[in-house]
Amino acid sequence: MFPIGIVAAVNLVMTGSPARLVIVSAPSGAGKTSLARALAESTADVGVSVSHTTRPARDGERDGMDYFFVSRAVFERMIRAGEFLEHAHVFDHLYGTARTPVEAALAAGQSILLDIDWQGARKVRAVMPEALSVFILPPSLDDLEQRLVDRGQDTSEVIRRRMLDAASEIGHYPEFDYVLVNQDFRTALEELRGVLQAGRAPRSGEGFDPAVFLRPKKNGTLEG
Repeated sequence: MFPIGIVAAVNLVMTGSPARLVIVSAPSGAGKTSLARALAESTADVGVSVSHTTRPARDGERDGMDYFFVSRAVFERMIRAGEFLEHAHVFDHLYGTARTPVEAALAAGQSILLDIDWQGARKVRAVMPEALSVFILPPSLDDLEQRLVDRGQDTSEVIRRRMLDAASEIGHYPEFDYVLVNQDFRTALEELRGVLQAGRAPRSGEGFDPAVFLRPKKNGTLEG
């Protein structure tokens, strides 16, 4: 049995490596959740931690699979009880990673991917410095904005806010062990697999220039 709060991996490919904790962070829309899940579904003994959140579920999301959807009162009780490995306030809602399922999975030999933002990543590294961390970027901010529009989950105002916040988020990439540019999903997936299995640096991050992402447009958003 896999611990509660962990998405079980499909046993397709053996990792041949010890259990690792890998933090996967990115601006919203860059593909970190899709990449993490695809890696877990194609690799044995790998799971994705399921976060708790106070935000409402979106259409098609399932409690216990996409997130554990809880009230603010429940979330705050869990904070007081020290149940979170990390927690953060993001876009008016609370998000957190429960400590016990992650520690139990690692102890049982299962590698775990943490799909969290840079704030959570910083907190996890402070208490689990052995964790590897990967920051995922879109090819450009124009591409990121189009992905947010295409997925149809947010209003235009929320998308504008996410784009503005992307500059601040991208500015934290030097805190991470690896930078991966998600231009082609299959290539990015194999690069993330290389980090998990061998600590191999993604080639897509070579020569990364953050200035490309940080030029302001006249309308106040960002230009890639």
